[in-house]
Amino acid sequence: MSESKPIVLVDGSSYLFRAFHALPPLTNAAKEPTGAIYGVVNMLKRLLKDYQPDAVAVVFDAKGKTFRSELYADYKANRPPMPDDLRAQIAPLHQLVQALGFPLLIESGVEADDVIGTLARQAAAEGKSVLISTGDKDMAQLVDERVTLVNTMDNSTLDADGVAEKFGVRPDQIIDYLALVGDKSDNIPGVPSCGPKTAAKWLKTYGSLASVIEHADEVKGKIGEKLRDSVEFLPLSYQLATIKTDLELPMRHTDLGLLAPDTDTLKAHYAHLEFKTWLAELEGNDAQETGVVEKSTAESDVSYKTVLNEADFNDWLEKLQSVPLFAFDCETTSLNYMQAELVGLSFSATATEAAYIPLAHDYPDAPKQLERTWVLARLKPLLENSAIHKVGQHIKYDMNVLRRYEIHVQGVAHDTMLESYVYDSVATRHDMDSLAQKYLGESTVHFEDIAGKGKKQLTFNQIPLETAAHYAAEDADITLRLHETLWPKLSENHRQRSVYEMIEVPLIPVLSRIETTGVYIDPDMLSQQSQDIGQALQALEEEAYEEAGETFNLGSPKQIQQIFFEKKGFPVVRKTPKGQPSTAEDVLETLAQDYRLPALILQHRGLSKLKSTYTDKLPEQINPETGRIHTSYHQAVASTGRLSSSDPNLQNIPVRTEEGRKIRSAFVAPSGCKIVAADYSQIELRIMAHLSSDTGLLRAFELGLDVHAATASEVFSVDLEDVEPDHRRAAKAINFGLIYGMSAFGLAKQLDIGRNEAQSYIDLYFARYPRVRAYMDNTRETARIQGYVETVFGRRLYLPEINARNAQRRQYAERTAINAPMQGTAADIIKRAMIRVDEWLQTSELDACMVMQVHDELVLEVSEPDVPAVQGGLIEQMRAAADLAVPLEVEVGVGASWEEAH
Repeated sequence: MSESKPIVLVDGSSYLFRAFHALPPLTNAAKEPTGAIYGVVNMLKRLLKDYQPDAVAVVFDAKGKTFRSELYADYKANRPPMPDDLRAQIAPLHQLVQALGFPLLIESGVEADDVIGTLARQAAAEGKSVLISTGDKDMAQLVDERVTLVNTMDNSTLDADGVAEKFGVRPDQIIDYLALVGDKSDNIPGVPSCGPKTAAKWLKTYGSLASVIEHADEVKGKIGEKLRDSVEFLPLSYQLATIKTDLELPMRHTDLGLLAPDTDTLKAHYAHLEFKTWLAELEGNDAQETGVVEKSTAESDVSYKTVLNEADFNDWLEKLQSVPLFAFDCETTSLNYMQAELVGLSFSATATEAAYIPLAHDYPDAPKQLERTWVLARLKPLLENSAIHKVGQHIKYDMNVLRRYEIHVQGVAHDTMLESYVYDSVATRHDMDSLAQKYLGESTVHFEDIAGKGKKQLTFNQIPLETAAHYAAEDADITLRLHETLWPKLSENHRQRSVYEMIEVPLIPVLSRIETTGVYIDPDMLSQQSQDIGQALQALEEEAYEEAGETFNLGSPKQIQQIFFEKKGFPVVRKTPKGQPSTAEDVLETLAQDYRLPALILQHRGLSKLKSTYTDKLPEQINPETGRIHTSYHQAVASTGRLSSSDPNLQNIPVRTEEGRKIRSAFVAPSGCKIVAADYSQIELRIMAHLSSDTGLLRAFELGLDVHAATASEVFSVDLEDVEPDHRRAAKAINFGLIYGMSAFGLAKQLDIGRNEAQSYIDLYFARYPRVRAYMDNTRETARIQGYVETVFGRRLYLPEINARNAQRRQYAERTAINAPMQGTAADIIKRAMIRVDEWLQTSELDACMVMQVHDELVLEVSEPDVPAVQGGLIEQMRAAADLAVPLEVEVGVGASWEEAH
């Protein structure tokens, strides 16, 4: 055994499950599933190539229960049964592992983690280095100066510093961390609502789980109550999360020699499973094209050039000018497009060939580079030429960065992130590394690989050129190759292609303009709101003290419990697992219906969150150069097609309370301008009427009736003018609830009525609107058969759980199947409206621009003289965004602020 090579221990079970869910459902001619086998074997072959270990083992979980099930009967009880397609691949995979020469370890009564942990500790105790190949976060507890984790799926590694960076705790604190956070997949109970950041904070403060438990009374707020309620079972959680490292095994780490492959067995398996490339490699023949990527492009197969002189630059410029399409990518100093400095650009016009043009690497002794101003002046005509098409990966970011250098990119024809997203929004994440792995079989260089992590991470200008150039050129090359792979797939379905070409790609420059324009906010107004909320919080505290008859900590569940149930004698709504009366939020809401004190505490909690999340934080996000907030809109996050936003998230500004609405008052127009807000009225209900063709709903919208009152009139059999407020409220809850799959139980809770009464409301609704029920039933059945649903415009949402054996997962997929066509169509319509409005504004003489998009609403900043023309034009453009069976209605408001425009 070589002393210089680590002992490699492979968590076979972890990779088996990940490969099954990550890779396409491949089958051979006999219709036998092969995808998970292929994924794991491919990973093992890559592991051999990368590390060439002398000592190695692949460890799988055994059938049956383990000692943890004896400790806790509910351990892993919530896991659904293993899919038949996965179970069928286990035996042939085990045979292939052994035929490849790997020792195969399966120990009954324990888990693969325990076998790996024991062997790792044995080897480390004897001074050996150990590499554990896994994707399981629990294994981080094994990391020390001799034990490192590697995730062979993405080539990331975790040493002790990496564990601290990733989890916020040391490796020796990982078990404490896991016990606090819990694990839903294994059904390990943690502290409810205790996420990774909270667990890390507690452990940083107190050092260990035992100390956290000891100081539980010091933790304030609702989370403190949950911690104290959990104290009883945290030691069990710790025990369940602990990997055993002292098993009596029939082998030692010194027995893990790699054997010679059994070529004949491998050939037989590869032939049966139809892994033709691998079979051809064994037989010395060229592989036939199978349509499955089984080999990454080696570095020797690519041609990447670093451009450092004018002659090479001119050669590449000429090449890019002569092709119909090229890929490009910007390397910068920040992910914040309003702060990022351009460090270099990479280009690719032919697959496997790319160039990097460094412009601002400024580390000591960095080589001389072409002057940035000169290069950008030469590239500007090319990048602004709409006749030469460009493709990028999340190209909006590059457009935003270049806009700051007075380059307005034209000719954006493709974005590989959006090609993947429209092709299948739920198949994978849509970042370049994930797409390269899924669609090209490529393990790309990750930024952390060359820049490091955490506080010590380098910015791109600090990375040596010999490292940076390959990374940057690879970005452009992979982008071009992804386009060449994804575009034919997307083009197979003309409706999906239309969504991509007519909605998503045209929206890119629209969002770029909105983002870089930004929106004004008034920091003084928000500061005043923070002060007002602070005073309101103080007043609530004083009133709560008066109600309680004593001072107490409004964030202490223990003190609240004592006052509520011992002093005041409030009824106990529910008990904690330890048998104590609960003070959880839903309990407080129930008690608040009859008692003042719980209502005061709920108000206090809501205002505290509003202050910390919005009024205190938004002023910190104002860009010092523009005086505006610049959010980032994300096209490829929500599976239904809806946009989301971040830094700040403008989609979740609360508007149901007076204090929440005041936040919108701080979004203001500059001098001489007004805010104009245009919102689609009841768009998802109109889409429901269109999709279901229900005559009752269609009639209500066609006549311009109050649809909730019209529904109440139908459901409760009263004349429209006799509809009472309670009837309308119930009808509104039904109208919106059914869109989101609300049950009778949910409706009963919302309306504070009995479940039977709620069910009768729903039955009456379906009796009056029978085609709505028919639409829902037909949609569920269609989804079960074809595995997806579509919007009116052809956006497709795949539903991998629609036929799941687990009832909860299947029912969630069914609710999604009903809701997605409505929510997705609404998303398509607002996007189409944005494109129309933007084109109208760009080609008109109006002094107006879009500054925000929030749900079904567009917010514009308009010069005061142009407000009337913009109001009328907005209604016209937004109504024309879709032709439904019922008219689209648009409500437009004007004001000095966003709130005033409502």
